[in-house]
Amino acid sequence: MQRYRGLVTAVSLSVLAACGGWKRVGTEDAKAPSEGFTALLNQQVLFQKLGRLSAGEPLPFTGSVAQVKGAGDTVLVILGLSLENRALSFQKDNNAYVARYRVDAVFQPSTGRAVSGGQEETVRVDTFQETGRSDESVLFQKFFRLLPGTYGLTVTIRDLQSGTVNKADLPLVVSPLGTATTSAPILAYQVTGRERLEQSLRIVLNPRGAVAFGGDTLLAYLEGYGYAGRTAVPFEVRTATDSLVYSDSLIFRGGLPVESQFIKLRPDSMALGELRLVVGSGPDQKGVSAVVSFSAAWLVTNFDEMISMLKWFGHSEEVDRLKHAEPDQRPAAWLTFWKETDPNPGTPENEALNAYFGRVAVAAQQFTDEGVPGWRTERGEVYIRLGEPDNVFDTNGLTQTRVIRWTYQSVRLTLYFRDDSGFNRYRLTPESRSEFERVASRLGR
Repeated sequence: MQRYRGLVTAVSLSVLAACGGWKRVGTEDAKAPSEGFTALLNQQVLFQKLGRLSAGEPLPFTGSVAQVKGAGDTVLVILGLSLENRALSFQKDNNAYVARYRVDAVFQPSTGRAVSGGQEETVRVDTFQETGRSDESVLFQKFFRLLPGTYGLTVTIRDLQSGTVNKADLPLVVSPLGTATTSAPILAYQVTGRERLEQSLRIVLNPRGAVAFGGDTLLAYLEGYGYAGRTAVPFEVRTATDSLVYSDSLIFRGGLPVESQFIKLRPDSMALGELRLVVGSGPDQKGVSAVVSFSAAWLVTNFDEMISMLKWFGHSEEVDRLKHAEPDQRPAAWLTFWKETDPNPGTPENEALNAYFGRVAVAAQQFTDEGVPGWRTERGEVYIRLGEPDNVFDTNGLTQTRVIRWTYQSVRLTLYFRDDSGFNRYRLTPESRSEFERVASRLGR
């Protein structure tokens, strides 16, 4: 997936050795049917539960913090942030579109002086369509050197063109990394290991820690420090309900100040939802949480909810085949569905699905006044199938029966929603319903 990165150091892609394939040991408890949809709409809450920095509107972002041993008694702390293009304000700049933002991070220890750092970044895209991307399209990263201790981390992001500001807080324990210990697993997109503590760690964090079911590979990196000789350190993957999914051992040769370990895991036959990667045992145990979803771009972790939410996606034959896939065939069926509906096979993402579920999430959040999920309302249906209207006019207070008018100029369509019940239940008028179906059908083809 192409991303526009604001990185402090250059990062190169290396070929990483796999720790092993998935070995299913335990079984996952069934999830409530609403959990997947809840995750899609409340990603901020979900990421906070997983120990991430997370902020919602008006400038949503997600962040994670990784720790490795630094020089002397210090710990090298890496802050990674994930943003979406749609959250930033772009301006036309010759043949491109440009957005600028600033990140400020403050690590406030329980006693003593705070450690802080800030940085401004520029995002440049070639087309107007890219400015509205709702997937993880911007990565920011910055390194800090801290002493072990307890900190309160505050990260503030400012859109330098609109002035919009948002922030998130995270309690943080910076752990001393002595001899015969490991770092916690670090979720990353790219990483090159170190042979000496004085070396720079070339890494691109995966701040969201999300991986696509049946598709992407989850990469985790960790370091071992000062093992005297050959040492096996246990490594496990567990579900949120502590069911064991995978177990293995990481082998450190010993006799080196730092040794790198790379773990590649393919969630092609795994339970959806939260997975916890754990290294070590007893008081030295360290872990990090990841999320297996139907896509790394939007968090949906329940198959039945996925089918339900595809109601207005189109591709009825493909959706029907996916719907009737047996449980053990769902990973393969999902990959087939992904490929069949991908408008641009040359990119890792499915732009049609990303845009569709982005509209589902927006509709669910905007149309909450009818007592049912917003995406299931008629306004939600129109929004999902046609996108945001160019103009909205609301007669609230002007007429006895409340009417909302939506206009789509590019397709010369005007729709009227009436609240005949007086209880905020808006329905398309019969004429509008007919015109809407005609236009939606034409655009679908």
